[in-house]
Amino acid sequence: MNFHILTLFPDMVMQGLSTSIIGRAKDRGLLSIEAVNIRDYTLERHKKVDDYPYGGGAGMLMQAQPVYDAWKSVVDRIGYKPRTVYLTPQGPTFTQPMAKDLAQEKDLILLCGHYEGIDERVLEEIVTDYISIGDYVLTGGELPAMVMIDTISRLVPGVLNNGESAQTESHSDGLLEYPQYSRPEVWHEKTVPDVLLSGHHANIEKWRHEQALLRTQQRRPDMYSAYMEAHPPLPPKRRRRKSANAVNKEENTEIMEIIP
Repeated sequence: MNFHILTLFPDMVMQGLSTSIIGRAKDRGLLSIEAVNIRDYTLERHKKVDDYPYGGGAGMLMQAQPVYDAWKSVVDRIGYKPRTVYLTPQGPTFTQPMAKDLAQEKDLILLCGHYEGIDERVLEEIVTDYISIGDYVLTGGELPAMVMIDTISRLVPGVLNNGESAQTESHSDGLLEYPQYSRPEVWHEKTVPDVLLSGHHANIEKWRHEQALLRTQQRRPDMYSAYMEAHPPLPPKRRRRKSANAVNKEENTEIMEIIP
């Protein structure tokens, strides 16, 4: 998968995405991440990319021309118009299902705003998705872009050594992840739950699911309600009433057993 980040701070995003799992995936050729410096595409001789907004207001606004030309340079190079995500607090909140959807793309352009935002006209021209990572305001879109790339990359086949990890982590199935334990067996007088030491895989899976339900109910009641609505518990099996003939037959059998 190829990520193209349109930004005023290329060093910031590239340094943050060059280590750990993402860095190793890049080295193995599973991911490609490039930072396109919007400032390189301005026509202003002093490399200026912002100006005062029409109608007044606080701060400066990124101009349409350098943003568009930076985007166009990527489109011309890859030969088609990929999905372009603008990182903005005005978009819907980024979720795991969104990450799964975006992970299906071959190329993804992430547009990082700055100052007071970007000229609306270029957003209308190039943006396909508006996404926020939370209901708060950041200085720019670089940190949200890094968060999204980290999340999406984990879903690209081969990036995680253990393919099961991405399937069992929090939010993957609508629940928070169950508690986990490692060695030593006793630490600060706290012991590992007996079921995890039993080797009984069915019981372990049942315990983990119960713990995931409990943790989600305690920490994210909104998620718990949504999960229970989508997975209502099965009604208890009703015991069939015995017919009169069956009852009489059982009673006769008991009497015969008593008679010597």
